[in-house]
Order: sequence, then structure tokens, then C-alpha cells
Amino acid sequence: MCLFKDSSYLKLLSMKNSIFILLLAFAFNAPLFSQNLVSTTLLGQKTKAELLAEFDNLPFIQYGAKYYRITYTTKSVQGLVDTASGLFSVPDNLSRIYPRLVYQHGTSGSKQDVPSINVVSGGEGKVGLLFAGLGYVAFLPDYIGLGNTSKGFHPYVHAESEAWAALDMLRAGEEFLQQNQVVRNEQLFITGYSQGGHGAMALHRAIEQDPAEEFQVTAAAPMSGPYSISGVMRDLILTDAVYFYPAYIPNTALSYQTVYGNLFTDLTEVFKPVYAALIQQFYEGQITLSSLNSQLITTLIDNEGGSRPFKMLQESIVQEIQANPDHPINVALNANDTYDNWLPIAPFRLFYCMEDDQVPYRNSLLAQDSFLAAGVTNFAISDVLPTGDHGECYVPAMTSTLIFFLGYQQIGTVGTDATVDRWQMRISPNPAQDMLFLQDMPSDGRLEIVDFNGKLQQTARLSAGSHSLNISEMPSGVYLVRFFAKGEIWAEKLVVRR
Repeated sequence: MCLFKDSSYLKLLSMKNSIFILLLAFAFNAPLFSQNLVSTTLLGQKTKAELLAEFDNLPFIQYGAKYYRITYTTKSVQGLVDTASGLFSVPDNLSRIYPRLVYQHGTSGSKQDVPSINVVSGGEGKVGLLFAGLGYVAFLPDYIGLGNTSKGFHPYVHAESEAWAALDMLRAGEEFLQQNQVVRNEQLFITGYSQGGHGAMALHRAIEQDPAEEFQVTAAAPMSGPYSISGVMRDLILTDAVYFYPAYIPNTALSYQTVYGNLFTDLTEVFKPVYAALIQQFYEGQITLSSLNSQLITTLIDNEGGSRPFKMLQESIVQEIQANPDHPINVALNANDTYDNWLPIAPFRLFYCMEDDQVPYRNSLLAQDSFLAAGVTNFAISDVLPTGDHGECYVPAMTSTLIFFLGYQQIGTVGTDATVDRWQMRISPNPAQDMLFLQDMPSDGRLEIVDFNGKLQQTARLSAGSHSLNISEMPSGVYLVRFFAKGEIWAEKLVVRR
């Protein structure tokens, strides 16, 4: 879940203030957490030309970006008032009406390895600038327990807090949008990679299961996430196989102990003493998760002859977990699966790679089976690079996500009623072979067909009406058809098969 990162603890509201807020909430029968915007800090801005240079001239980029660190009120896993942070990135053209997009980030190697901090150094937060350049108001929450404002241990792969951290950021972001005259429509896209894939699916589920229907998901695309915590990831822990990311196991154990409080009373109940000592250093903030991972690998090789995380565990706890489905550890793992007992409504895609060395691809297959059994529609799953490991999978998965979202994205113009949802591009057949037919083009404009690498394959000037296009020279593959007219952009995915 992307173990590449760095962080530190910061401040929360004092206990005295938290109690006072609790008393006020009960006294006035008001909602306890109002998701207020606490602060905004402009981190920088990029022109369209700068973003094009930074992202290899990706032709979908249409705007520059301004990006901010925002802090906002939310709650801790103990139910107390907390102040969380996140990266907020917006297009630099205020004459447009944009959709919102939430991106959930991967595993942080330290408390400061989060989008609102690492964006400056070119970390994962940089993807927020790309989203703004593509015409989204982008929300990248840092999660609870990470960043410079949220206190306590990060509840790693805890589905509920991954969801509420994003929801509260969306709510608090409304104040920022109003203050800065950024106009958004009702569209909401959700994605995330690795741990963020887990967080993206948790957020999608939380929104669609909310009886208040506060938000509506337009489309979602979790990528390479550990959706099956109690199944695939549990099996990985209990299998005596070589695995070079052993730190994920204690990070999850410490997380669920922080949330539920009943998994163990001492680390040595779960981990052998030599490993428990290292894990305790990580818990106390003396070493980062990245450092813990390196030290665990070295210790496992020295003691066990290889990086076999199963060997970190006490035999007694393994026997209890295997024999008792109601053991608190099993209960906690089950509570954080993100795919079961849920039927996604919005258009939904899962992207993964079969050779993923960190998050087994079976997470995606098991989620697929569950959704199909429940009767999901408008759903597909794709192995975007069969030979790719976890790091190599990111770019093709993100590219597939961007293409998928562009087929639904609507961008309007401030002060008019004109939005792209008044006309939907219709191309047929799809998949196509030699000829492509475009029906009822709304006005004169420019048509482009680009491949997944952003390379222009064809371009044409079209008038209003219907047209045919010869694509017989284009190789088999997946493409994006874009139509530019009257300051608007329409997009549709095209599959060419020979």
C-alpha cells in the first residue's frame, strides 16, 4: 500500500475544549461535528504550461492549478474533536463550473508523508495538481492521525475513518469554495491507490449507504487496494511465504488496537519479543514505518533465513486466530472489508495488476465476485498491466481511471446554463474496426482521438450534424475521443478491435 514515505505529530483541541464542545452540543441539541474550515494556506500554483511540462504533455490538461493545505474539524476514533488536514487543488480558471474529485492516498511511511506536505517535494500529493489541470476541484485528505494537525496513532486501513476524514473535508471545503468564488457542480468522483484504494471503496460505500443522501457519487475507481482485509490479507499474514513489506502487519495490528482496544494488552502477545521491540519504537514515533519495514526484513532474514512475516507472530496467537472466528482480531479484520454487504450504484471500475507484490490481485477478484453476486451493474474490472508490480501498476491504473472519469465529467460555464450534460457524445460502433460514426454533433468544433499515452492519432474539423471517420489505420487499443466546441470539452472512450 505504497510504503515509500515521512511524518510528525502536531496539535489537537485540548481535552478541556473538547469537553466544553460536547456540553454545548448536548445543551443545544446541535450536531457534534460541524466540519468547519479552520485554515487555508496557499502552497503554490502552476500554469497550464507548467503542468503540461510536469506531466509529459498529457493532452487532457486544460487548466493551471492553485493548491492549498487546508485544516478542518473532524473526529478522532475515540469520538473527540480533531483537526485534520488535506491538500485542496483547484483549476485556475474561475469562469468554469467544475466537478469534485476525492483522491485517497497510499500508505504513509511517516506522519508527514501526506498530500498536503509532500506535494511540495513531488510526492503523491502532486497528483492533486494533475486533477486540477484536468478540470476537477480535488480533495486529497491526509487521513486521521497523519499530517501536521491530527494527533494520535493513524488508524491504518480503518474503513470508517478513511471515509469520514474525506466526507468532513468535502463539507469543510464548501466554505473555501464560496470564499474563493470557485463554482462546482453536483458531480463527485472517487479514486485512490493502494491503501487509498481501500479508502476510496470505503468512501463510496459510506456515501451510498447514507440514508440522508448528502452526496451522490458520479463514478468511482479504486485502484490496487486491500479490500479483503479478513480474507486475502489475513491469508497473506498466516502464510509462511516471503513478503518484503512486513511492516504492514504491525501497522494494522496497532491501528485496530487503537480503534477497538481489545486485540491485545501487550505487543508480545501477538509478536515475538525481538520484533515487538522494533514495533514499539515505531508506535512511540521513534522510527518511521519505512525504517520499521527495513529493520523487520533484516531481523527476519537473520533469525528466520528469509523475510517471512509469519515468523514474527507468536504461535499461540496464530492458533487462536485460526481456531476462533470470533477472536477480536478476526472481528476487527472482518469489520474493515470494504466490498461485502454492499451493492454499488454509481458507475464503478476496479483496476489492478496481477503481479502486484504488495497487495495481492485476489483482493480485486474477490471484490468483483461479491459485487457480481449482488447484481451490480455498470461495473468492470481490469488488469491494466499483467506483469506490473505495485509500483509499476500505478501509472496504467491512473491512466485508466482518468479515461474512465472523462467519459462522465461535466464542465460548465459560470453565468450561463450551458453545461456539457445537455449533449452526450454518441459514437458507434464501439468497439469499432474501420469506420467510426459520430451522431448529431451540436456545433462546429474540433475532434481529436488520442491513445492512452496521450499521443494524437487523428484530428478533424467537424460541422454540426452527423459524420463518419475512417479509423482503419489505427491499431487495436483503447482511445479517448474528444470534441472541442464553444469553450466546452466532451469526451468518450473508444475501443478499436481488429
